[in-house]
Amino acid sequence: MRIALDAMGTDTAPAAEVAGAIEALRHATSGDVEVILVGDETLIRAELEGHHDVPAGIRIHHAPDRVWADDAPASVVRRKPESSIVVGLRLHKDGEADAFVSAGSTGAVMAASLFTLRPLPGVDRPPVGTLLPTAGDLCLLLDAGANIGCKPSHLVQFAHLGSAYMRDAMGRPNPRVGLLNIGEEPGKGDELTVETFGLLESDDGLNFIGNIEGRDIVRGECDVIVCDGFVGNILLKFYESVAGHILDLLRAELDAVEDSNVDLEHVFRVLDYAEYGGAPLLGLGGVSIICHGGSPPKAIHHALIVAARAVRSGLVKHSAEEFQT
Repeated sequence: MRIALDAMGTDTAPAAEVAGAIEALRHATSGDVEVILVGDETLIRAELEGHHDVPAGIRIHHAPDRVWADDAPASVVRRKPESSIVVGLRLHKDGEADAFVSAGSTGAVMAASLFTLRPLPGVDRPPVGTLLPTAGDLCLLLDAGANIGCKPSHLVQFAHLGSAYMRDAMGRPNPRVGLLNIGEEPGKGDELTVETFGLLESDDGLNFIGNIEGRDIVRGECDVIVCDGFVGNILLKFYESVAGHILDLLRAELDAVEDSNVDLEHVFRVLDYAEYGGAPLLGLGGVSIICHGGSPPKAIHHALIVAARAVRSGLVKHSAEEFQT
């Protein structure tokens, strides 16, 4: 299995990418994974030389250009064909890599992925899925920001793609799908959610449990949360900010308590986004994982695990099957 990793994506590139790739290979349960570091070969080699005992399975594919935050996402493929994002996705499209991971410009990764890998037949709006911690198991939020102004049919597509992901990548045999709304009753919400409710309820291919409210997410009452990208992105940013605020409060309290025997390592892991890797762009003819620009090596490490899991499980094939009549 070959995973193309954009080595020029993070704020500290290529340091975080190189360290994350090394950690991922060191902890790999099998020896069949190869990470292709895509980017400036000189910079990548210099970074690798700073690490001892670099595991086998790392190779470099030179890409002389880089996408910056102020580059227009829609024109990246045309204007920067030799950038690490475009070259990495091209490796995936041409069969030289089985998945692609990047912490570069989110808009550029999404635009280049759509252009290069193309949506699966039956998918109009590929969504971004993001895992959220809950009181129970992790749940998948989608869309987390890729699509604004959705139609009911788009949200139904999100539900199918999310169900396929949770079955394949997270081992949930019958994922529960909830529609994010302002109330549990079927008639609640705006025109979009009311019509979507009816479509989801009549879809025999989904385990639809009805409307869910914001408080139900934290309780872990569903596996897939469906909403449009406008609502999803607001929810995601609020979720992340609250988690960070809680971590800061806990650290401050522990620092104020001498000889504290309280072990909050588990809490820190649950609330740390880096533990869950990147966000998959679902519904494409390939595996594309998007990470935070500020991702530390741990987040890159886990994103590579997410990508490998998606490839091994046959996510793309199973996602396509969701739309076959």
